[in-house]
Amino acid sequence: MARTQAPDYDLRREAIVAAAAALYARRSFQGASVADLAKRCKVSKSLIYHYYAAKEDILFDVMISHVRALEEAARAVIAGEAPPDAKLRSLARAFMAIYVGAADRHKVLLNELSRLPKNRRAEIVSVQRGLIEVVRRLLLAVAPRLSAPRSFTAAMLFFGMINWTHTWFDAEGAVSAEELADLAVNTTLSGLRGAA
Repeated sequence: MARTQAPDYDLRREAIVAAAAALYARRSFQGASVADLAKRCKVSKSLIYHYYAAKEDILFDVMISHVRALEEAARAVIAGEAPPDAKLRSLARAFMAIYVGAADRHKVLLNELSRLPKNRRAEIVSVQRGLIEVVRRLLLAVAPRLSAPRSFTAAMLFFGMINWTHTWFDAEGAVSAEELADLAVNTTLSGLRGAA
């Protein structure tokens, strides 16, 4: 007879993923064992394996949960009726809000992607490319004269401004996440106007 799933199954998996994100962000995926994760979660190693068949499965969930949250935020912004520059601003603010709340997951994504098997890495890269495409299209809508290669470059520069904020940004500091997002958008839009 199949074992029934506990009512808090998803919550427990999420707790494991959150603990793994913190652990991998500080010690790296290779530097942290399943035993280390179990200790951090205050559970047995066998309980971790009840929820995840392999350590790589946990790493994948750390990353995919992060990029799917970004993807969901992008969908919500794009579905709105605002003009493209306002959508870009809303998107940057949404991304920064996620980055601040998921700095560990973001760091793991940026540093440990190569540790995943090829097919799982491809799934994450596909979502990332979709996010880049969302920004590229918004930039083209703001600056229609932009060529396709330059719109891709501009999109990558935009992400370059916000993707590494986990290394230095302090949510309690003098500049808020929203102000930082606005500055990134203002810099991008000014650059596009200058290039035009």
